[in-house]
Amino acid sequence: MKLWGKGQPIDKKIDAFTVGNDRHYDLILAPFDCQASIVHAKMLHKIDILTDTETNQLVKTLDEIRQKALNNELTIEDEFEDIHSKLEDLLTKIHGDLGKKIHTARSRNDQVLVAFQLYIKNQIDRQIESIVKFVELLLDLAKKNENILMPGYTHMQVAMPSSFGLWFSGYAETLIDDIISLIASRQIVDQNPLGSAAGYGTGFGIDRQFTTDLLGFDQIRINPIAVQMGREKICNSILNGIAGVGSTISKFCFDICLYSGQEHNFILLDDKITTGSSIMPHKKNPDIFEIIRGKCNLLKGLPNQLNLLCSNLPTGYHRDLQLSKGIVIDGFEELSSCIDMTIYALKGIKIIDDIIKDEKYAHLFSVNTLEKWVKNGMPFREAYKKMGHQIRNKTFVPDKILEHSHIGSLGNLSLDMIRQKLNQVLGSDDSV
Repeated sequence: MKLWGKGQPIDKKIDAFTVGNDRHYDLILAPFDCQASIVHAKMLHKIDILTDTETNQLVKTLDEIRQKALNNELTIEDEFEDIHSKLEDLLTKIHGDLGKKIHTARSRNDQVLVAFQLYIKNQIDRQIESIVKFVELLLDLAKKNENILMPGYTHMQVAMPSSFGLWFSGYAETLIDDIISLIASRQIVDQNPLGSAAGYGTGFGIDRQFTTDLLGFDQIRINPIAVQMGREKICNSILNGIAGVGSTISKFCFDICLYSGQEHNFILLDDKITTGSSIMPHKKNPDIFEIIRGKCNLLKGLPNQLNLLCSNLPTGYHRDLQLSKGIVIDGFEELSSCIDMTIYALKGIKIIDDIIKDEKYAHLFSVNTLEKWVKNGMPFREAYKKMGHQIRNKTFVPDKILEHSHIGSLGNLSLDMIRQKLNQVLGSDDSV
């Protein structure tokens, strides 16, 4: 069954190519399509297209189909191009001509969009929930290891003292920025497209505010042409949000791979989370963090895929946009698994204490030492030159007693402030 079918035979090769992976992705969208169809049926009742009995029958059946979809008991056979065709066919088989009424005053275009946007909203909420757990873990690790110093680097050269507390909490705060990006994407997607029909509205006196309220959208995307153009905007926004989280996690995993190597030896990885070599018995490879890093780096390329897909599309709907579903859905699935595995793998790392006792890190304290000279009255530029002279002449004796006390420093990680920032972003005053 094809919703656009006109009774003419369809070329099977063309059909298979144009449908592509829609059946797979549409099974993921099915619960949201049922949700939107339930609300649409209630709206048709409100404008006197459906009777009380008809509405109750359709809503009951749609809810049953939705439960099957949630339980992975729904299938889309090859005779159907997508969930929308399948859904209408099921309703028609059960309710006869009543099932054919469900498509009144809507197009497959806005039917696709409303299900897709409901799915994206749901996924954003799920991703934010997972990222919050990651942030909480990083803050806990920062607190636990706040006094364990480690070398800080710039240009891959030893620079100044850092700490594991500073390192962990730095990523925690960066992930809060990523949450802000996802929340901004959610605001863009939180606009009801239902009622735009094929992109130019409908002659039926539909009640768009009614469907907006029942579907839980914050507002209506008013102009039907803007609705169709909004699909690209929505996908672009959320893919950039996904890419941002991916960028943060990939950098974090790179650090772990680097710090667990013998040259640094800042971190020990539990044997259970490492792999070996087929010929080198001593190897403990950080494969899990490398795979996460690789997957997250690929996530960073998703916005470019969408930009290429939509680079030359004019106003209105075009079938090219069908391909955006897979980019977004796969992106969410991959990000979810990467967050989950990073949290899981972090349980298998051990922090090495007393790293900076190694003589090669003595110059870490050059700034700390000259700062004390400045505090005692020496002009900074003079102190800088004096320190350079001592280092060149190998007479430098480091002062390793740190006096960092400002907000966000080694001696004052201000973890409570980071938690407060997270709560503010999430719109909560409760402590995490």
